[in-house]
Amino acid sequence: MKAIFFTFSLLCCAVCTFAQPSQTLYTVVVEPDKADWVYKTGEEAEFRIFVTKNKTPLSNITVEYEYGPEAMPAVKKSTLEIKSTSAKLKVPGLKSPGFQTVRATFRIDGKTYSSYTNVGYDPDKIQPTQAMPSDFREFWEKAKADAAVIPLEPLLTLQPELCTPTLNVYHIRFQNHARGSYIYGMLCIPKKPGKYPAVLQVPGAGLHSFSGYKTLADKGVITLEIGIHGIPVNLPQQVYSDLASTALNGYAQYNLDNRDKYYFKRVFVGCHRAIDFLYTLDEFDRQNLAVMGGSQGGALAIVTAALDSRVKCFASRHPGMCDLSGFMNGRPGGWPSLRNNPNIGLQLETAGYYDVVNFARILKTPGYYTWGFNDTACYPTTTFSAYNVVTAEKTLKVYIETAHWHFPEQNAEFENWVLEKLSK
Repeated sequence: MKAIFFTFSLLCCAVCTFAQPSQTLYTVVVEPDKADWVYKTGEEAEFRIFVTKNKTPLSNITVEYEYGPEAMPAVKKSTLEIKSTSAKLKVPGLKSPGFQTVRATFRIDGKTYSSYTNVGYDPDKIQPTQAMPSDFREFWEKAKADAAVIPLEPLLTLQPELCTPTLNVYHIRFQNHARGSYIYGMLCIPKKPGKYPAVLQVPGAGLHSFSGYKTLADKGVITLEIGIHGIPVNLPQQVYSDLASTALNGYAQYNLDNRDKYYFKRVFVGCHRAIDFLYTLDEFDRQNLAVMGGSQGGALAIVTAALDSRVKCFASRHPGMCDLSGFMNGRPGGWPSLRNNPNIGLQLETAGYYDVVNFARILKTPGYYTWGFNDTACYPTTTFSAYNVVTAEKTLKVYIETAHWHFPEQNAEFENWVLEKLSK
């Protein structure tokens, strides 16, 4: 196991998975007394809280604060007087490994400004709440075998308007787990004759078009970006917007009470079939293949690597679908956030077959992982619960202040790790 690195960066510019918060007139800062934001279980943490205007700390103001375990109700709420530029707040430590959220709120001129910091308590000791079904491996081996009898029947359509002097770009499709069920994507292949490594880019949540992962392909790699919804990925954006608000609204919980009909069964199998498709390409070197993705795609990268031994390495950024049973056990659960409902019993049964934690348990592929402590879409409690059960070669790079977005430098490291692995 490689070392875990905690990086605290104060960069202004970010490329976001979700939009990075915009600047406001007043800024609330909740600053822990440890640079890596990590404490021992039970250790008291001290926070410096201040509010700035024009980057200058304000004096003689009152802020509200609250703290408690991540994603859970606050255990304490009160106010704090800031008499001279900042005030200190001592917060009791958690009694077990996990994360604690400290939030401060400032109100002025009828407007509210708020910020939070999520600190970890022995995060490397967080264990999942999710158990592995006894027939987990058999379930997925059968799913792959059932799909294998369906011919791929791949179709590649050149997209001249997307091609570059060095790359051919194709809109592609192939059959998935059943006849007439398709996976669509955008394929970039270097024009220069030769054999190339390949990268499968799996998508984050939602619906949108693709134009090809050209920046990576320009580095001498075949890239395949796939969609997961069984529709072409080169349609007008309005089509995806309409589907997102109608037929595919809430797709992540469709048929979650049935392990054989759950929406993500065809998705997980489709990612595996995407590798079958890459192996049909003459330009692929048939040895060096990686999978990359963030959020929903971060989950799919781990799942695909666990299901398919042909994957040489993978990179996962703030993965969803980790420890799906968390909220039923008094702590955060992974996206799509299963919570108590009349059907929760059957949903939890199904979730065991789709939880990234259980795929992490069977991983044998080297992986690169990255996320931040302030993520409220894919809580760090959940991502650590999956990471901590991985026994395969693993590297974790935590950019602690990020939420559900990433820095350009973070993304560059993400890609470079994959390229380095593929070159060996």
